[in-house]
Amino acid sequence: MSLRLLRLFPFLAWPQPFERNGVQADLLAGIGVALVAIPQALAYAQLAGLPPHVGLYAALLPAIVGSLFGASPQLNTGPVALTSLLTATSLAPLASIGSDTYLMLAIQLALLSGILQMGFGLLRLAHFADLLSHPVLNGFITACALLICVGQLPPLLGLPIQGQRPFLEALRDLLISLPEAHLPSMALGLAGVLALLALRRLLPRWPGVLMAVTGLSLAAWLGGYEASGGRVVGSLPGQAFAFGMPSLDWGHTTDLLPAAFVIALVSFLEAMSSCKLASARTGRRWDGNQELIGQGLAKVTAALCQTYPVSGSFGRSAFLLAHGARSGLASIFGAGLVLAALLAVPDLIARIPRPLLAAVILVTLASLIHPGSLPDAWRTHRDDGLAGTISLVATLAFAPHVEIGILAGLLLSLALLIYRSMTPRVAILGRHPDGTWRDAVRFNLPPAHPELTLLRFDGPLHFVNAATFEDAVLAAERDYPATRILLLSCGGINAIDASGIEVLRRILRQYSGPRQLALCGLKKQVIDVMERTGLWQALGPHGAYRTEDHALENLLPMLSPQHPPVLPRRGLEW
Repeated sequence: MSLRLLRLFPFLAWPQPFERNGVQADLLAGIGVALVAIPQALAYAQLAGLPPHVGLYAALLPAIVGSLFGASPQLNTGPVALTSLLTATSLAPLASIGSDTYLMLAIQLALLSGILQMGFGLLRLAHFADLLSHPVLNGFITACALLICVGQLPPLLGLPIQGQRPFLEALRDLLISLPEAHLPSMALGLAGVLALLALRRLLPRWPGVLMAVTGLSLAAWLGGYEASGGRVVGSLPGQAFAFGMPSLDWGHTTDLLPAAFVIALVSFLEAMSSCKLASARTGRRWDGNQELIGQGLAKVTAALCQTYPVSGSFGRSAFLLAHGARSGLASIFGAGLVLAALLAVPDLIARIPRPLLAAVILVTLASLIHPGSLPDAWRTHRDDGLAGTISLVATLAFAPHVEIGILAGLLLSLALLIYRSMTPRVAILGRHPDGTWRDAVRFNLPPAHPELTLLRFDGPLHFVNAATFEDAVLAAERDYPATRILLLSCGGINAIDASGIEVLRRILRQYSGPRQLALCGLKKQVIDVMERTGLWQALGPHGAYRTEDHALENLLPMLSPQHPPVLPRRGLEW
């Protein structure tokens, strides 16, 4: 099968999907994931500020398209908590929750984020997602989880749902309104949280979400929950499946583009974590660019299905993997069963109490909050801790504009990375008693020779740090005025650009005549650039030394004999 055909139709590479055992395993896994997806889809749509049935639309055709055109057969696409929150926070400043404009903007957000993801995939930009560091992403996700918790406590307690606001403001309003809580809703919501936690711990392989929601919905119906004023999902629309060209408000496009970019980036990172897990378990390679295209097509399909952005679900994908799914047929079977439930039992779905959906969201967040991630980042490196903390604080402070948080953390981490690359480690080397060449200042070592200075530069030599490199050479001249030969240890230089070449040319001009510049340990990719620019020929034989010792064997005879050199000893001890 041709590679081009597989890129167009990646589902053709599914591992023997139509064998009897494979179909049976996928069918059983699909049934299980559908039982989990139905209550989650209703809950996540509520989180996004949309009618619950819109979440069911997101679990149908978008899930099938994501499975067919993605890179990982075990990835389940559909509504997820983080993307739902990002949708709500992005749209809250632009339209009233529940309005037709709000739904139209959610559909447009799905279309824009899908187009962006497809473009990233076609341009082969999957690796650019690695620019978002782990501490920044963890800080952002933790802040989003806290915002979700505060936002879902009102429906859990039977209070009116408030729009997305800064964290402290939302928490203050929640505390003020606590005396108005609806006691039956509070009892039902807390019972849902306890039941979900217990089922997750005691029966982890069972569809605990469905069991808890079904059992407590039945108890609420028998106990007269609706008669007491409790809120339920409500009647579903007559059409079980929506499809059509999205109505777009192009006036809001510029307002939605930053949010669409953040959703495209974050949802891909979430999908990528699931794909990596599946790849490690199954031994199958996966293509990040193809997954970008598949997730982008799923989002565009979501817009055509009149719903909001979807993403790869880590929880449901792990469920598929644990239950033996072998191909994307499991997700297709799951989507078919969601549609069957929507057609067969719409009245039962309509009677599900909203506090139970809030309980599903709150329990799901337990896996998103990692309180130890920021302290670990601070212990690892101060820059990592600072970037993660800024991402966390900015996300909480600027809600509902949560994209400010992740962009602030991203820009800060990149700025700190550039700053660190501007100041790489530079050291004057001396012979250590163990025979190696080490930092002479740190270990109090004598120089190789009073007239020879051995300087090591650790890092690529490019425009960001070329000035630092030149300053280090000038500082060595001041500190060692008797220097006749400057030997540069270049083993740590793995790349060089035009600025680095120009700095070396200037240093070479300074070390002409009685003084000599020599280099050792140059890597092939650096030599290739020097050859293309003519610098390699100008260096002559003094640029081709393999190691420091090789250079000293040839350079020390050129120096004054009255200064005894520090020669390397021979034998095993050196």
